[in-house]
Amino acid sequence: MNIFLFFLLECSLLDLSSPKEVLIGKVVDVQDGNTIELLLVKENVSYKIQLAGIDCPEIDQPFGLEAKRLLEKNLMGEKVEVLVEGKNRWGIRQAVVTTKSGEDPRLKLLAEGLAWTSEKNAIPELESIRIGAKTRCKGLWENDNPTPPWIFRRQQTMLTPKSSY
Repeated sequence: MNIFLFFLLECSLLDLSSPKEVLIGKVVDVQDGNTIELLLVKENVSYKIQLAGIDCPEIDQPFGLEAKRLLEKNLMGEKVEVLVEGKNRWGIRQAVVTTKSGEDPRLKLLAEGLAWTSEKNAIPELESIRIGAKTRCKGLWENDNPTPPWIFRRQQTMLTPKSSY
């Protein structure tokens, strides 16, 4: 009986989830406030990476360009480590990006009021930073009721004429 309990304890301590993908590369493009292109120099392969847990305004929205510029300032041309947490429905890697100095650009975007936390399952650490920016009326929080990017994207989709094919 003791051996069985020991076996159950050992199994519960193991992380049986799939291992996370770790990429090391250079940021060669910033597409918007939360999307970069990462070049793996040795392999000469590039990947589109979205910062996990946040969503920045679209370029056409207020503060969209500011978010992109902040990400460019902090990541463009930098060597970074990327911990892939999964992929979105289009196959784009969702990841935590860390600079050589250990900085997480998501924290700066949120603190400056240039990002929302994810629409679903917000990470508490990130959400507290967003709330702090909102309390201080930083960035997009200067407005009483800014439109989240996921709602903006849905509105844009509804405005697009549908094909009759």
